[in-house]
Amino acid sequence: FGASKVAADILVQEYGRYFGMPTVSFRGGCLTGPAHAGTELHGFLSYLMICTVSGRPYRVFGYKGKQVRDNIHSFDLVEAFAEFVRAPRGGEVYNIGGSRHSNCSMLEAIEMCEQISGKKLTWTYEETNRIGDHIWWISDVRKFQSHYPGWKFRYGMREILEEIHQAVVVAASL
Repeated sequence: FGASKVAADILVQEYGRYFGMPTVSFRGGCLTGPAHAGTELHGFLSYLMICTVSGRPYRVFGYKGKQVRDNIHSFDLVEAFAEFVRAPRGGEVYNIGGSRHSNCSMLEAIEMCEQISGKKLTWTYEETNRIGDHIWWISDVRKFQSHYPGWKFRYGMREILEEIHQAVVVAASL
């Protein structure tokens, strides 16, 4: 998986630079939104809210739950794509994620899910962290913002989790 991502990233850059093609590689942080089908191994905000609402137990892996992730709403991501399409550049690479605008630790995410849902999450802590897991990840989106100053974040952590909560409640009622 990792090798194919690197290969694709390099190919996109090379084609853009060598052939003058308007190509871009967006290197995403945690991408999420109300339709995200999260599981224990990916899509942690969605899965966390599913567990909080349904009463399913949740496991936190390592770092005492203090690992930080930035989270970008799918709407904000699509808006970034649209900005690029309107004014493409050749062979560009952009980090894209919630940056310092929209990020949280696992413990903070648990607290927000409980506040939004009005339910207490049953969770356990596993001392061993997941292989390849980062302790702290905040995407630096300043390059993209400098090239596309019209792009702005619309969603913060609270708004993202509120939308995910609404979607989980609706899905549970079907």
